[in-house]
Amino acid sequence: MHISAKLQAAAKEKKATYSFEFFPPKTAQGVQNLYDRMDRMHNFGPSFIDITWGAGGRHASLTCEMVKVAQTVYGLETCMHLTCTDMPKSKIDDALKEAHDAGCTNILALRGDPPREKEKWEATSGGFRYAKDLVKYIKETYGDHFDIGVAGYPEGCDDNDNPEELIQHLKEKVDLGGTFIVTQMFYDADIFLDWVKKVRAAGIDVPIVPGIMPISTHAAFLRRANWSNIHVPPHWHEALEPVKNDDAAVRDVGTGLVVELCRKLMDNGIQHLHFYTMNLAQSTRMIIEELSITPSQDTPLEKPLPWRQSLGLNRRDENVRPIFWRNRNRSYIARTQDWDEFPNGRWGDSRSPAYGELDTYGIGLKGTNEQNRKLWGEPKSFGDVATLFANYMQGKVESLPWSESPITDEADALRKDLINLNQRGLLTINSQPPVDGAKSSHPVYGWGPRNGYVYQKAYLEVLVSPELISELITRMERNPNITYFAVNQHGDLKTNSPDEGPNAVTWGVFPGKEIVQPTIVETVSFLAWRDEFYRLGSDWSRCYDATSPSRYVIDDLMQNWYLVNIVNNDFREQRGIFPLFDELEVPDLNKEITAPEAPQKVNGVTNGEKHEEEPKVGNGDVTDSKIPDSVHKKLETQINGAEEKPDTEPKDATAHNTGAGPSTSV
Repeated sequence: MHISAKLQAAAKEKKATYSFEFFPPKTAQGVQNLYDRMDRMHNFGPSFIDITWGAGGRHASLTCEMVKVAQTVYGLETCMHLTCTDMPKSKIDDALKEAHDAGCTNILALRGDPPREKEKWEATSGGFRYAKDLVKYIKETYGDHFDIGVAGYPEGCDDNDNPEELIQHLKEKVDLGGTFIVTQMFYDADIFLDWVKKVRAAGIDVPIVPGIMPISTHAAFLRRANWSNIHVPPHWHEALEPVKNDDAAVRDVGTGLVVELCRKLMDNGIQHLHFYTMNLAQSTRMIIEELSITPSQDTPLEKPLPWRQSLGLNRRDENVRPIFWRNRNRSYIARTQDWDEFPNGRWGDSRSPAYGELDTYGIGLKGTNEQNRKLWGEPKSFGDVATLFANYMQGKVESLPWSESPITDEADALRKDLINLNQRGLLTINSQPPVDGAKSSHPVYGWGPRNGYVYQKAYLEVLVSPELISELITRMERNPNITYFAVNQHGDLKTNSPDEGPNAVTWGVFPGKEIVQPTIVETVSFLAWRDEFYRLGSDWSRCYDATSPSRYVIDDLMQNWYLVNIVNNDFREQRGIFPLFDELEVPDLNKEITAPEAPQKVNGVTNGEKHEEEPKVGNGDVTDSKIPDSVHKKLETQINGAEEKPDTEPKDATAHNTGAGPSTSV
């Protein structure tokens, strides 16, 4: 969606909104850290984000990559900066095509700063000299596909401090196709408001977005203000000087000063604030929380669907997904990125989804082996694993191999039962409570258009030991409201599902619309998830030395335990799934497992045999696979890829100076 349309819609509703700027980090670990932060900051509810242009080879391509990830994976409406610096027309074309193909519909067109090795800006041969030329070219080439933002300078820029001339340049950019304005940072509200009046008097009527720089440290505050040559009100210096050596105090005092600035802007009709985050969350979060404009119980974050919607090319209308990837959104996007079309309205019985290879980037475990060992400990028994899962359910652990984010508020309704199951060795992977007609505005369960009602069937995905699987299946078969799938690593499938079609587990009823069924359980998708599930578990085991008890414990789980998903089709029955597990407990749960001593290796083999034992088959009472032939044919497209090695580059801790705004030049 175009930023200008978002701003106009918010203005019509008199709703305060905000956006965030990020820049490309210098290391691979820094990029991953930023992606995690962007994912968390999505919950703050920004209208959009923008990503600065990294001039030069790697950082330029990284900008395009970050735009793609933000749009497609995290569902963030993204504006890509694009500059004229060191950019011949051919590179401009490449960048615009990448943005277009990523589903991006917003560009901030800038002249850019001079390269570091040059004192003055010079046009690149075959490129553009001014931002207005870039605006014109984008408009001529892509028509109305891109909403084109341009830069505004309330206090001048480095090579022009003539305000009248700068406003004339601004008008030229708008006349050639600019549809919204983002300003350089400032700390004096009166200067900005006076400048806005002059801009409007010049006949410029597009939305104006003020650039706000949070204050994190005193040194950074002075450096950015001096670099941008902006006026700082005297009382700001008076407030910050006494605490300048205490970063926490500077952040607290600075938050109060910036909140004061923002309130004055909002009192004068400015409804959107754009924050230069410097890739940090805390200072920005403190400001918007103090302004009381973040999502809350009374004004929850609006969700079009119960899962994070992708804004990638051709995915904006996607509205049906399998529930299995609920906690691994990035993986689902990666494994479906080559689909020609995406489900809209219904999954369809005839659909044959070809899920991508398991070595696709974004599917493997995050973090290094060392980081994962620190996060998940070194289990020596199944009981240690059960404790890890129970701790995750209690919010004591931030993630698991199959859940990339902390436990959500939705789990509160099930938390006691989930903790109890895990403590008995029944390891819960995914779940949702039953919901019988909650308002679509409900702060936890709500999604979709206003004045609607949403429904859910109870769902549970659990890893079950071979000693318990037969008894559990017997109990599930007795309950007419239960449908289930149980499968092990070797593909032995047991199910009572009447057919291979989808079973909707989430749906919504909205005024003037057909019933929407955005979340389903379906055979082929579950078996594709099975491959990924056991692969992730295997990757987890490889975080430990081959002779360690932890490696042996996790390998046993992966080789012998069953992945089971259960749906209670009576959505009004509140505890319909959990009684199935009454009095079931893994025997000898806390018995420590001793890894066998490594035999002597001879020429790459051990006494002429393979290094590892052949995997064991699960409980013999489970019947042979009942995968239909038609499903077998569909599964021929599922390919297991090579092991993805975790990123081992150091954490990026370098503060990057983006210029504290869209650009310092016109």
